[in-house]
Amino acid sequence: MFKDFPFERVNWKTSIFLITTTLVSLIFVPIYLATHGLPHWQFQLGMFFFYVVATIMSITLGYHRLFSHLSFKAKWPVKFFTLVFGAAAFENSCLSWASDHRHHHKHVDHDGDPYDISRGFFYAHIGWLLFKLDPMPVQDNVADLQRDKLVMWQDKWVHLIGFVVGLIIPPVLGYLVGGWSVALGCFLIAGFLRIVVVQHCTFFINSLCHTLGTRPYNSGNSARDSAIMAVFTCGEGYHNYHHAFQHDYRNGVKPWQFDPTKWMIWLLSKFGLTSNLRRVSDAKILLAEMREAKRLIDQKREKVDVMEVVDALSERLAACFERIDEAIASKVDLSKSALKEIHVETRAVVRGIGKVKVARA
Repeated sequence: MFKDFPFERVNWKTSIFLITTTLVSLIFVPIYLATHGLPHWQFQLGMFFFYVVATIMSITLGYHRLFSHLSFKAKWPVKFFTLVFGAAAFENSCLSWASDHRHHHKHVDHDGDPYDISRGFFYAHIGWLLFKLDPMPVQDNVADLQRDKLVMWQDKWVHLIGFVVGLIIPPVLGYLVGGWSVALGCFLIAGFLRIVVVQHCTFFINSLCHTLGTRPYNSGNSARDSAIMAVFTCGEGYHNYHHAFQHDYRNGVKPWQFDPTKWMIWLLSKFGLTSNLRRVSDAKILLAEMREAKRLIDQKREKVDVMEVVDALSERLAACFERIDEAIASKVDLSKSALKEIHVETRAVVRGIGKVKVARA
């Protein structure tokens, strides 16, 4: 049965860890709940949710937006917290994570992208971790991080830090609160189950957010916006925007979009712990949406039953471009109300394009 299986291409260390944590969560957590219930449930659930938020936010705020994209600057307490709890997410060291992610942005959807979605959903989600199909990416793109002593300290001790913070401290605290039964619960729930939940939420950005969702800013790559995934990843679900403007400290750029990572970075800046928050201007964002709307119009122009509908939508969009061009030519910044007005009109055009029926051959 396994005669022709490419065992030499299996990443055994990572595969054993991922499979073990999953099996423990699926088998032993239900057994624990059936035999012990959930003693001191407020504490246990509190530990679980604290560790979920602390570890996933350390990935989104620290590993991703701070270290990979340099979208803001942070004082050492923020760096230290995200490096320590990032290690407890067991997604490798910040240095390795950032290197892979920078390769992803440089080569998205092509050879050189570590989690290339063109190889399939499973590969982008977890297959790239389980199997060594390609040579390990060269860490030639993180020279800036290699000069950071905290990053290099974490890179050296990442597994020990992750083990102590992620799997030792929770049961120790549980024992102090309620003895061995609570310690075991914290070990299984705040430890193993939390690791699996956080990792797969992160993995879904590489797989689901390159498969399902909208592309309002750039359809030139597979990255998509997903409001649902934003809820489970502290705002990372707005992935099309992120690939369009990767150095912006925000992913959920609209006021109504759910992006706790953005809010936390902004809040920390009020206490002087973060600074130099990089953001794309509203005008550039609007232009990206307008260009994408124009592409949709051009795509449907030759294929629709009622050409005058498309022409009317095209004229409305052209009027929006004209207002932007006039402002740029006059070197005048459009007011927020004017930008909002153009944005509302652009969204209306996009909705109109979506309602246009394509002619049947």
